[in-house]
Amino acid sequence: MQHRTQADRDAATIETGYALVSGAFVAVATFAGMSLLVLFLELPDTAERLLLGTGAVLGALAFVVRVVHVLLRFRRRPGIHGGELVRPGARGGRPNVPGNRAEQPAQSSQPGRTSPDS
Repeated sequence: MQHRTQADRDAATIETGYALVSGAFVAVATFAGMSLLVLFLELPDTAERLLLGTGAVLGALAFVVRVVHVLLRFRRRPGIHGGELVRPGARGGRPNVPGNRAEQPAQSSQPGRTSPDS
């Protein structure tokens, strides 16, 4: 079992807070979108209750989907417990990983100019 650093625990706490806040925002926006119809249209009581109930269910569903999506995306990031651990300065065969020197330098599109890496 791999021990997590304080930075890993802090990152997980912040990401969980972000997932909850953004999930609440999406849920409120979804419910408000359904509820605005009730405010601006003259509907029968049954239709109003149906729209409000549907808005509540869709808002709750949007909240759950958003939170799960954010937390799964966070877990898949390199360097996070549960994901692939990439240490600074590591040299692997994967391009676009920080510290990987196997990448080819960017080619300049203008003749006579070299890229800043050369």
